[in-house]
Amino acid sequence: MPCQLPLKGLSRTALKGLAQWRTRPGLRGTAAVFTTMSALAATSIMSSQSVAEPFSTTPCALKRTDAHHSEGLDTWNAAYPRPTRPLDAVMIFLSFPDATPRTTPAELAADHFPATTRFYERASYGRFTLRPHPLRNWIRMPHPSTSYAIQRDWNPANRAAYLRDALAAADPEVDFSRYDIVYFVADPDAPGVDSDATKVVNLDTPLRADGTDVRRVVTVFEKHPPDRLVLAHETGHVFDLPDLYHRPADGKGDWDTYVGDWDLMGSQFGLSPDLFAWHKWKLGWLDPRQVVCVRGTAPKRLTLEPLSAGPGTSPAGAAAGSPAFGLGLGTKLAVVRTGTDSALAFEARSPVGNDSTACKQGVLVYRVRGGAASGSGPIEVVDAHPRTEACWETSVYPPLADAPVSLGESFTVPGDNVKVEVEARTVSGAWTVVITPGERG
Repeated sequence: MPCQLPLKGLSRTALKGLAQWRTRPGLRGTAAVFTTMSALAATSIMSSQSVAEPFSTTPCALKRTDAHHSEGLDTWNAAYPRPTRPLDAVMIFLSFPDATPRTTPAELAADHFPATTRFYERASYGRFTLRPHPLRNWIRMPHPSTSYAIQRDWNPANRAAYLRDALAAADPEVDFSRYDIVYFVADPDAPGVDSDATKVVNLDTPLRADGTDVRRVVTVFEKHPPDRLVLAHETGHVFDLPDLYHRPADGKGDWDTYVGDWDLMGSQFGLSPDLFAWHKWKLGWLDPRQVVCVRGTAPKRLTLEPLSAGPGTSPAGAAAGSPAFGLGLGTKLAVVRTGTDSALAFEARSPVGNDSTACKQGVLVYRVRGGAASGSGPIEVVDAHPRTEACWETSVYPPLADAPVSLGESFTVPGDNVKVEVEARTVSGAWTVVITPGERG
């Protein structure tokens, strides 16, 4: 679970760009133990494999480990809501005695919705809907905003006080049993609010409210308007997705060296922020037949649909007059196991859907490690063009902006002796590739 860290100021340019609420009388107790863990040294709520639901049995599915937000997907961690059904999220807007809000709850809700819902609907090919339920009024906190000492690496005691007060203040108006996700949105203009502190907080001991466990909340401290897709990134942690960026020990330097623009969990500013096919597989948005496990040493020819192509979309590069790309039910991911806890993944990325602003297109290659924790490089993009860069003005990390293998190119993954050749594109815009695992030492 998270104390996930927001990605602030990570791009080279400034890429920042209602449902009903129900009331219910009666104050419930809010006694709970609140703990937070940094993305670099976190443990899961329940690290035991006992909180698991069988998921994938394919030979290429890495085993889920005790690592924070493990990329293993043989089982689903049942401590997290699984986004394979509609989920309801309540947005609670918090004001403070030391500030008069200059925005309205409706304006802050519009900062994040419907954009967040649309991102996930496209990413899931319509299989998942996030339904927001924003309150229409401010909930007054009992203490000044400055008293909570809000900051990025927040003192656990101060954070606990904030959450206790927020839950107690909201309790008379919110029936938490109706919701799968809780967003606490602070007045962005209060003097003690730090916009760098947005993150997901886990309750080490779940709060029991209205017959349900509140295991985690998303604390939002964004400015108005907020960072692009920031709430979509934080919501990804609610679904057990890890941080894919690299946080330098001194806080300086590039944060985007692991995956660059290529996944929302790496950067909310990315030019191609759609979730990796591996993540879509993990979340249950890909059918087993959409994942090809390449085994042995013989070449395997297959056709990869662009990752973001779904119902009614036509990928760039499709032949003129070709029909819409169909239903998006073709192969989205090819996997080569490279070890007991590692794999290489291959997927096609084109400028369509969530990737409509992509810098380059082609077949993207990345390494996956099931035992690597959130923030420790569980996924790393392999650069097929290590001597060149692209999109300097807009990419969060130009060295990886041109990472995909382009049409007509071949590339052998260093250290793994796996070769991929991009032979052609179909009339509908899919990519014909040949993957050759080769001999392993």
